Amino acid sequence: MATAASSVLGLGSTGVVGVQRVASSSSTVSSEAASSGFVTRRRGSASGKQLRSEFLPSLVPVKRSSKVGVVARRVGGSEAVRALASDPAQLKAAREDIKALLKEKHCHPILIRLGWHDAGTYNKDVKEWPARGGANGSLRYSMVQNHKANAGLFNATALLDEITKKYPGITYADLFQLASATAIEDAGGPKIPLRYGRKDIEGEHQCVKEGFLPDADPPSPADHLRNVFYRMGLNDQDIVALSGAHTLGRVRPDRSGFGKKETKYTKDGPGAPGGSSWTPEWLKFDNSYFKEIKEKKDAELVVLPTDAVLFEDPSFKKYAEKYANDEKAFFNDYAVSHAKLSELGSEFDPPEGFFLDKPEKKVEPEIFVAARYSSQPEDKQDLSDGMKDKIRAEYLALGGAPNKAMGSNYFLNIIIGISVLVLLSYYLGYLN
Repeated sequence: MATAASSVLGLGSTGVVGVQRVASSSSTVSSEAASSGFVTRRRGSASGKQLRSEFLPSLVPVKRSSKVGVVARRVGGSEAVRALASDPAQLKAAREDIKALLKEKHCHPILIRLGWHDAGTYNKDVKEWPARGGANGSLRYSMVQNHKANAGLFNATALLDEITKKYPGITYADLFQLASATAIEDAGGPKIPLRYGRKDIEGEHQCVKEGFLPDADPPSPADHLRNVFYRMGLNDQDIVALSGAHTLGRVRPDRSGFGKKETKYTKDGPGAPGGSSWTPEWLKFDNSYFKEIKEKKDAELVVLPTDAVLFEDPSFKKYAEKYANDEKAFFNDYAVSHAKLSELGSEFDPPEGFFLDKPEKKVEPEIFVAARYSSQPEDKQDLSDGMKDKIRAEYLALGGAPNKAMGSNYFLNIIIGISVLVLLSYYLGYLN
């Protein structure tokens, strides 16, 4: 999330298409859309400003969504806004297109950074939306892309431009987070339990001011990271876990002032060659970032001050050591922290948001409680299939067989007999 994080491709400046929601062929809401929790209505931009010429590409015809009735157009010379909840069907289809884009362009790092930086302006001390910042689609505006910490991120919105046009029923805020999470998963990382339904801001006038994102080389790295992430309501564990995403990507001296023009790991790409990576396999999500930062043995790899401090600060270090030694723990914690970051400052419609995939249910082992299986007819319960399988497995492990009674365990009988004799001796001696 630091300024030093860099893109894979060097594309020219372009922008994304503005859209507005209208009812499909009427001002009334279709029963299908209403039943899905989506409201379609005519909205115009509140900004009242002309778009910059480099931000608005030529509009191409966009198919209407039969579900939510969304079209792309300009209204009164201003940008029309994607508002209210995104269409789940379009989100799922867009996810597949993003996977294809990742396979073709190897642009995982910059899409991850896009989602992070759209959310990373959040201020927990400001209650009103959108003044509190956060994941609200502000990075579609050139004004925000020109912030120092967002150097190169116009490339990310350019990469998503065709997907933006193809799926007008998705808010920019949701699309940026979808792209970020999909990039993590596609690179071999954990599945992010992402919630959708984020609203977009309506114009540049609602964007927060510059200066809320992390710097790569502050005077006091530990204090700086805490100031930035604590302002967002995150903690030391979140800071370290999220830093681990630098296992992907490169820094480029022309964008951040850090790293080399190229290294043996980056001179041949993939994607546009050059820059310095944190890890040798900089398109593979694993825990190698923590191992490399800890050892600092490879001069071809970059270590920024905000990286090194993870093994210097006592509170950060306990998590960094944990993740260097246990990739599964890193994946678990990263997924939680990434999901938290993706929701910062968001205004959801519906208010509770929605998930594209059903969360996996953890199957808790059934505990045998004899009282549940009372001999009294009115209280008796049948054993579950799982409990029957468990009892059967334990029976077979002790030497039993399905077609015959289990043979006597003579050793066990001897132990029981001795125990009984000892107890009787103790009891009789006590009475005497």
